[in-house]
Amino acid sequence: MPTVAPLDLDGHCVTAAFLDDIPFFALADGMVHWLDHGQKSVRLHDGLLSATTKNDLMISGGEDGKVMSLASSGTMEELASIGKKWVTSVASGPQGAVAYASGRSAWVRFADGKAKEFTHPRSVEGLAFSPKGMRIGVARYNGATLHFPAAEGTPVELEWAGAHTGVTFSPDGAFLVTTMQENALHGWKLVDAKHMRMTGYPAKVKSLSWSAKGKWLASSGAPAAIVWPFVGKDGPMGKAPLELGTRGNSMVTTVACHPSEDIVAIGYEDGMVLAVRFADAKEVLLRRPGKSAITSMAWDREERRLAFGSAAGDCGVIDIAG
Repeated sequence: MPTVAPLDLDGHCVTAAFLDDIPFFALADGMVHWLDHGQKSVRLHDGLLSATTKNDLMISGGEDGKVMSLASSGTMEELASIGKKWVTSVASGPQGAVAYASGRSAWVRFADGKAKEFTHPRSVEGLAFSPKGMRIGVARYNGATLHFPAAEGTPVELEWAGAHTGVTFSPDGAFLVTTMQENALHGWKLVDAKHMRMTGYPAKVKSLSWSAKGKWLASSGAPAAIVWPFVGKDGPMGKAPLELGTRGNSMVTTVACHPSEDIVAIGYEDGMVLAVRFADAKEVLLRRPGKSAITSMAWDREERRLAFGSAAGDCGVIDIAG
């Protein structure tokens, strides 16, 4: 039976993650808490808006105009400061590169500390690095833009009407998918810019997670996890998605695919967490309903623990082995 070690914090959890197998919880008030032989905490920002992790570093952006890194030891470093503007999105890339956005600008900071700015006609809503090479995707109004920060050249513009709020590359770098202000996802096959429309959601999609080998893309925004097949060269076009963990009375708010198996952890509006297998839709209850919606989840390296955060701060760690 899975066991839950609860951690009750005060406030909205933006990101739950593992750094060096230590569970970390970044809250919207700018505090970060972690469990390493007892509870520890540090104020990373005066208001935290976004956070991501890579190579055992947490990278975050705040209302204080700062981009910070936090190591598992609790060591903080200021990577960038843009004055009184809000850093609304961050991404972690190859070779120590970090991207961050504010208003209509996106910056890429290289490992040597130099930064390159890219301005757009409308505000930048989401950032993601490609898994292949130094390339960054920007979600914006009416589509997405691809930049190659290490080279001088014209960006690639991918157009689709509407507000695009988040962005992700497939693990093989072949597809780019955005979340939208409307209840839909939009995708492009990057080799020929062919469009992929993924619609029919009853709510906005706020969480996406690729399966281990990139053959599936799990998403929130419905009373089930909607999992699109990306097995063929045209992605999900003409194929029906899987609907996993269907519940009549609670929407899916967060999804986190298992690091190596075709299993997805599904977090709901009422705080429940299920693990569901793609092959046969078999469900395992990981956590009963809590105080509020699940906002973030992450697996550890050993693939047996799942950290989760919620909108009201009832966070914790689930050990699936019990």
